[in-house]
Amino acid sequence: MSADLRRIVRLSLAVLAVVLVLGLWWWASGPTTDQSSASPRSTVAASGRDSSGLPSVQATDLPQEARRTLELIATGGPYPYARDGVVFQNRERLLPRKAGGYYHEVTVTTPRENDRGARRIITGTSGERYWTDDHYASFRVIEDGAR
Repeated sequence: MSADLRRIVRLSLAVLAVVLVLGLWWWASGPTTDQSSASPRSTVAASGRDSSGLPSVQATDLPQEARRTLELIATGGPYPYARDGVVFQNRERLLPRKAGGYYHEVTVTTPRENDRGARRIITGTSGERYWTDDHYASFRVIEDGAR
């Protein structure tokens, strides 16, 4: 095989590998759809867990800053950070799988932090709300309080 032909084969294989990697990445990070037949609103069982299997927390048990953020969400803002209201992509896949754009995040201010901190409230299009105080490592369904 000539040197030119070997170069063409190597280049073709490299392009194919890049296309495959990008295709796999796109497929893995693409929007998800909800395949469940459950109602879009969470229903809490006696165990304190909603249909997602996540633990719940009463809105009244959240920190004062989170309760204030729930009030802002209920009134549509204004929010303290420019990134509040952006789409939450659920990359961790801890929340129920939904189509892209279903979830949005709002920052909950943290006293003595000079940046956004780790606390967020994630809202779903159907009204569900989730609390994380560890920057998406875990979530709890927020029950009761203003929607």
